[in-house]
Amino acid sequence: MSTRERVLWIVAGIAIVVYALFPVGWIVSLSLKSSDDIANKQFLPTSVSWSNYEQILVGDAAELFLPALRNSFGICIIATFLACVLSMFAAYAIARLDFRGKKLILSTALAVAIFPVISIVTPLFNLWRQIGLYDTWPGLIIPYLSLTLPLSIWTMSAFFREIPWEMEQAAQVDGATTWQAFRKVIVPLATPGVFTTAILAFFIAWNDFAYGISLTSTGASRPVPAALGLFSGASQFESPYGPIAAAAVIVTIPVVVLVLIFQRRIVAGLTNGAVKG
Repeated sequence: MSTRERVLWIVAGIAIVVYALFPVGWIVSLSLKSSDDIANKQFLPTSVSWSNYEQILVGDAAELFLPALRNSFGICIIATFLACVLSMFAAYAIARLDFRGKKLILSTALAVAIFPVISIVTPLFNLWRQIGLYDTWPGLIIPYLSLTLPLSIWTMSAFFREIPWEMEQAAQVDGATTWQAFRKVIVPLATPGVFTTAILAFFIAWNDFAYGISLTSTGASRPVPAALGLFSGASQFESPYGPIAAAAVIVTIPVVVLVLIFQRRIVAGLTNGAVKG
């Protein structure tokens, strides 16, 4: 690579990083501005103010934000756990067992993954109200499984195909049952894939807005993305940009922490799925 090409790659890389981080920087800056400083048309705040964070953590907006934050953590963790367990069994069957309809299952999972969420929200809303799942945790966990399970099956299938079949056979020759070989040999070897799948599934559930705003009506189950749309200012003449920005920063922190900790596993999982899927 010549010096000119290297310089162009560096400039292009810096431009992409700035383009990607500018909205994040803008939200952080907005969260640190006071209500009088919001419309100053400057990127940086005139003076750093923590009033927006105080408003959503201990102020008027705390009653709306904190229950939503608890709901998001609980619902997303349960949905992620169920998606990982179910997809692990499905991926094992797809990778190990020889049966008819294997490709149909993967194709169906892919079709479900790309199905527009907005097209099924309305019938789901009516159904949930009739059977009593509206505005409940299970009423969101079940739809979240439809978002996370297809991707989890695809991702984990790629990992299970990489595990040598001979290791499972060796365990069975030593006296292990099929279940013991799966639990003590296959699952530990598939741990990187399980981690990757769990992180991606958690991100998908964490960022959902359509189900959250449509299938909830109170703080009993309303997640954070839906709660952000209900923030209001101190008066009808004041827009709640500052509190919304502060809440957006807080809900982004868990995602950033997970990405920084498990970035290698995420890249490995995505690459593995792309090559072997």
